[in-house]
Amino acid sequence: MTLAAAAQSATWTFVDGDWHEGNVAILGPRSHAMWLGTSVFDGGRWFEGVAPDLELHAARVNSSAIALGLKPSMTADKIVGLTWDGLKKFDGKTAVYIRPMYWAEHGGYMGVPADPASTRFCLCLYESPMIPPTGFSVTVSPFRRPTIETMPTNAKAGCLYPNNGRAILEAKMRGFDNAMVLDMLGNVAETGTSNIFLVKDGHVFTPAPNGTFLSGITRSRTITLLGEYGFKTTEKTLSVRDFLEADEIFSTGNHSKVVPITRIEDRNLQPGPVAKKARELYWDWAHSTSAA
Repeated sequence: MTLAAAAQSATWTFVDGDWHEGNVAILGPRSHAMWLGTSVFDGGRWFEGVAPDLELHAARVNSSAIALGLKPSMTADKIVGLTWDGLKKFDGKTAVYIRPMYWAEHGGYMGVPADPASTRFCLCLYESPMIPPTGFSVTVSPFRRPTIETMPTNAKAGCLYPNNGRAILEAKMRGFDNAMVLDMLGNVAETGTSNIFLVKDGHVFTPAPNGTFLSGITRSRTITLLGEYGFKTTEKTLSVRDFLEADEIFSTGNHSKVVPITRIEDRNLQPGPVAKKARELYWDWAHSTSAA
């Protein structure tokens, strides 16, 4: 199969019934997804021999496809099985990003909506090291999260990510690692790449899901693990001020799981004990339940 630009790291992609090495060329200029952005994906992780919550990531990509008007062609179990088959192609020394995807090849009525019958699937696996949990900085972004009335925020859709990208780039231009993104009412939603938590006086808080961001799989897992340990997490509307006055801030997301935030605007923070415990709990749980 023809390759597009060279892959940035070791990559294997399953598409049309076979595995292919490298950055496979699977879209053309007439592909609806390339033209009008009708694609969804999910992101699992393999690291240290485990792939935590892989079945939930596989199920969510199917839910995202349906939300975008696409027709899933793979069961979650099939995606999980393919993933473990594909992981055998790597040397096991570097963490792997697991990305199942659906996209529309053709348009439907009037060309703008997708034709569900043209939905295609691929599973892309590639080496992607996890960032160390040393912490990162955030600043409040001038860009906002959309609502369900304006964008498919109930799906992990590719068309949502240019907004995240411009928020991150704007933050980077001002000397920060990431952006804190607000909803349309000015309340904190998430970072440009992950869900966000704060700790105040020993209590854990995170923005309540309000339809502007995905309630992440790692977010939910972290809430559960902290609760079992004795830290109840309260989901509520949170302001920028709440975060500016927090004792700790940390993020959860698929790429690097649980990572402390060590600077917000001009305020520096030390990595806190709750974030450290949350990461320890996640790692212990992952290794106790997800070993291949």
